[in-house]
Parts: sequence; structure tokens; C-alpha cells
Amino acid sequence: MGKKATKATKKFASSGQLKKTIQARHKHQQIKKRSQNRKGAKAEKASSHNRETDMDQDEASDLDADGDESVDDDASFASVDELDEDGEDHLQELSKLAEKDPDFYKYLQENDRELLDFDPTSNPTLDDLDSDDIQSDDDAMTDARMPILTNAQILKWQKALLEQRSLRALRKLLIAFRSAAHMNEDDQVLAWSIDSSSVYNKLVTTSLRYTPIILMHHVPYKTLSNGKFKPPTQTPKFKTLQKLILSYFHNIIHMFSQLTDKEMLQLAVAESAKVLPYVVSSRKSVKLYLKKCLELWSSAQDSTRIAAFLAIRKLACATDESILDHVLKGTYMTLIRQSKSTSAYTLPSINLMKNSASEIFCLDHATAYQHAFGYIRQFEAYKQVYNWQFVHCIDFWSIVLARACDITLEKNTNEESDLKPLVYPLVQVSLGAIKLISNSRSYPFHLHVVRSLLHLTRHIETYIPIAPYLVPILHATLTTRPKSSTLRPLDLDVYIRAPQQYAKTRVYSEGIVDETVYLLSEWLASPVVQASIAFPEIVVPITVLLRKSIKNAKSTPGSGSSKDQSLVKGLLERVDESSQWVEQKRKDVPFTPGKIGSVQQWEDALKATVSESPLGKYVKVQRKAREKRRKLVEKAREGEDEILEED
Repeated sequence: MGKKATKATKKFASSGQLKKTIQARHKHQQIKKRSQNRKGAKAEKASSHNRETDMDQDEASDLDADGDESVDDDASFASVDELDEDGEDHLQELSKLAEKDPDFYKYLQENDRELLDFDPTSNPTLDDLDSDDIQSDDDAMTDARMPILTNAQILKWQKALLEQRSLRALRKLLIAFRSAAHMNEDDQVLAWSIDSSSVYNKLVTTSLRYTPIILMHHVPYKTLSNGKFKPPTQTPKFKTLQKLILSYFHNIIHMFSQLTDKEMLQLAVAESAKVLPYVVSSRKSVKLYLKKCLELWSSAQDSTRIAAFLAIRKLACATDESILDHVLKGTYMTLIRQSKSTSAYTLPSINLMKNSASEIFCLDHATAYQHAFGYIRQFEAYKQVYNWQFVHCIDFWSIVLARACDITLEKNTNEESDLKPLVYPLVQVSLGAIKLISNSRSYPFHLHVVRSLLHLTRHIETYIPIAPYLVPILHATLTTRPKSSTLRPLDLDVYIRAPQQYAKTRVYSEGIVDETVYLLSEWLASPVVQASIAFPEIVVPITVLLRKSIKNAKSTPGSGSSKDQSLVKGLLERVDESSQWVEQKRKDVPFTPGKIGSVQQWEDALKATVSESPLGKYVKVQRKAREKRRKLVEKAREGEDEILEED
């Protein structure tokens, strides 16, 4: 009959420490066995290594989301050690580091100067590193605890990485990095214990900055002329490293949700993007990474959001088009979800997302066309269009088409964008949405759509009939008697429907007239309108209806305000002066209206001078005044003591 276990033994076993101690001992035995095998059985180990590296690639991609492996940490990736070249000297490469990678060299100067001033004769060899590790494990067995990681140990790995580009040191560094990523999780068996924040920060920073450098040295990838990258060739070395790289990549993803320091999180996102060429073959890893980056892009601080966007853009530059499809779809859906509600505080971040997402959609116009066509067609099926998501979608696609079909870009490349055919359906859907509801409370929605179309027409220089949707707003507002109120001016940028208490009030009418006059002047001063040889004829119906509106406002007591009427009068004066300016320019033309080619050449020459027209100068002044006003409003939001004063 066996001896009965004591109460202390039962308590020790139930606490889980017994299991960890047994696992640590097994790990220690594996380390000693591996150390002995290196000296006398390299040939046998090499054949075993070949069998190990022939594993299926999908098996490598099916790692757990946290990078967990099927064996203990230090026993994992042992075949990586055999890839180091014995006796290879990289001191010359270290001396050329300032030329090859100045940013990394500058980082070493600022943070690890001692690594650049090392003494080759006093450096420990990799065998010394192994013996240190084994000795530390021996000590750990003595007191049944994990070895404690120190800055001195990290420094040894750094020197081995810099001097010899050692894959053995990289393996040990990344195993320690996994300990940092899972250090607060009870269900993980880790190789190192980290009890200092300085050690933690140094370990994480070293892993993030050094790993891309070492990988690029051993398994370089190619960057094509179109900006896309091609993954490394499937060599035996890369196949052996792939499992280690995937584990490291998953550990970074796991760490995204743990890092609280903004600079450290930004560094993790930026450096993780450099590892993407080595992991794009793993669909599970790519999808998980894209999901995390999209979360940061939509919710983190501005610097981290930009880093996340650059990482998403790097992922979209893979030669595999299926990855680009995932990126485009994920980016657009994240933008839609984020733009569901808009306020003065969320609008800047939404605008940042729209501008950055448009850049990704312009990487490959042919691939983006398939997505854009489907999403724009969906607008026609919307039962409810008076919402922020619809407004931001119209604005987003206007930004995308303006960037992709920019007239200057097309002239430089002599090619028409694959996205150009989408301009017409987008404009038709936008103008159709304006017609749905024409009451005064919906004017902010109309103005939002008009702004998007103005941005589009300025860049592609295609005539879009916007005036018929702005002039009726001025006519209705000027001929309606407003009621006085003590309400604050309504910020039209963050409203698509005016609150009921603002309906027909003087403060609301003045805001609508001011914004409408500005947008109408922007449209009239755009090159495609102002430089048209038919500009004097185009503005005739506009001026006739606006003069009639002013006349009715004067004849009806209380209709419109003197401020509104003066704004419209000022615009009419500039329009008349610009009409005379164009008439003076076209007075001596030698061709008839039927000569389309000659007319086009004349208009192209006039477009270069539209900023000097009376309307062009008027719009310049208005832009400066509005920009000054916008800055004052931002200051008022940030500080309660700011006072807004009228000029």
C-alpha cells in the first residue's frame, strides 16, 4: 500500500504548481537532451529537420489566435538553430548599418549605444548563450520557478543579432516575447518570468524592431515596381522559419489588446506591418490581423489610427488579389458602421477614415470597380436615405472618384480610370436623393450632398447641374417670413435635418442662406463652369430668379433679412462682373460654336486664369473667412472661455 499524501502535498497539487513544475522539468530535460544531440548527432538531426519542414502549409496557418504551439516554448522551433552559419562574421554589415537602414541605426544610437561600441573579443559565443540558458534552467529547477529575464540577457541576444544575424538568438528572443505577450495568463506555460517594466519594454521593443531586420537578411522579399510586394521564395530555410514567424505574428496580434502605452502600441502596429510578406500565405492570420487593424483604425488615437491604416495599406499591396478583396470589403464596412452617428466630436475622425479609405480603393482601380459598382447600386434600393450613413457613403464615393479620375492625373498618364463610368450613376443617385423631400428642415441634407458633388466636379472637371438644387433654397428662404428666436446658430456640418424648434426661425434662415450662397459661388467659380465659353448664358436663369426673390422679399414686409439680401446681392454683382469678364475674353475668337475642338482649346486656356476672375477672387475671400471662423469654433469647443466675435 502506497504512502498517504500529506495535506501540504495535496494543497500543492490542487494549486496547479505541481503541474507547472512537472512541465518545467520536462522542458529542462528536453533542453539538455538537445544540447547533447547537437555535439554528436547533427546528421541524424538534419534528416529529422527535413521531415519536420515538409509539413503542410495549411497546418502552419492553423495556429491558435494567440500563437500557442503544440510543444513547450523553448523546445519549439529548435530546427531554427541549425540554420545559423557557423563562424560567419557580420561585423562588416554592422559597420554599414548606417547606410542600409539609417532609421534603425538612429534607434540604436539613441537607445542601445553600447551595441554599436561592442568589443568582438569579449562577446559571448552562441554556445555560451546556450549554456547560460541551460544553467538558468538548472537554477530554476532548484527552486521550482521560471527563470527571471534580465536586461543583460536581452543585451546578449541583441549583440548576437547585430553581429551575426543569428537565427538562434532570434528564436530565443521571440520565445521570450511570447512570455511577455501572455505573462498575465494562468493557463500558459511560459519560458521566462518578467518582473520589471523596464525589462518588459526593452524586450518588446527589441523584438519588434530587430525581427524584421533579421528576417529581411535571411529570407528577403521583393517589392515590385507598382508598389506591391511578393512573398519570399519557399526555400527550405523559409519553410523552417515559417512556424516561428507565425507564432511571433499571432503574439503581436494578441498584444494589441493589452498594450496601454500609445507609443508602444503604435510601434507594435507599425513594425508588425513589416512582417506581413512572410505570413500572407496564412489566411487565418491575415483575417485576424485585418480585423484588429480595422478596430484600431476606427477607434484608437490619431497616431495609432494612421499606423493601423498604413498596415492595412501594406496588406492591400499583396500580389494576391483575394487579400485586396478582403481589405476593401472590411474597410468599407468598418467605415459604414463608424459613420452611423455623427457629432462635432466624431466628424473629424470619420473624415480621416473617408480620406484614408479612399487611398486604399485607388490602389487597384479594376478591383475597386467591382466593389464600388455593387455598393453604389445598393443606394437605389435604400428605403431610407435621410440618414448619416447614406450621406457619408455619397461623400466617400465622391472622394474616391475624385481621386481616381482626377483630370490632372489622367492628363499625366494619358489613361482613363476604370472607375470613370461610375461617376454618372453616383451623380444620378445623389441628385435623386435631394428631390425626395424638399421641406426647409431637410436643407442641411441637401447641402451635404451638394458639397460632395462640388468636390467631385472640381477634380474631374465634368459639368454637374448643381444650381437647380441651390437656387430654389435661396428663393424659398428669402420669400418666407422668419420668426425671431434666441436659439444658437445651427452647426450645419453635424445635422442632416434641422430640429423642429429651428424651423422658420431667423437664425436658421440666415445660416442656410449663408451656406447656400457660398456653395453656389463655389460652383460658379469652378473651372468647368467659369471657364465655359457659354458662362454668360449659363447664369441667366440663375440671376433672373435670384433678382426676383430679392424683389419679392422687399415687397413683402418681414420676408427675409437684410443680411440675407445683402449676401445674395453681393453674389449677383460678382456673377455679372464674371459674365462681362468671359464676354471680353471671347469677344475676338476666330471660330464658330460648331468648332468643338477649337472651343475646347479656348476653354482649357481660360481654366488656368479662372482664379483671377471676379468670382474667383470673391470665393478666395470667402474661403479665408470661413477657415478663420472654423478655427474659432474649434477653439471654443476645446476651451469654454473662448468667445466668438463677428468680424
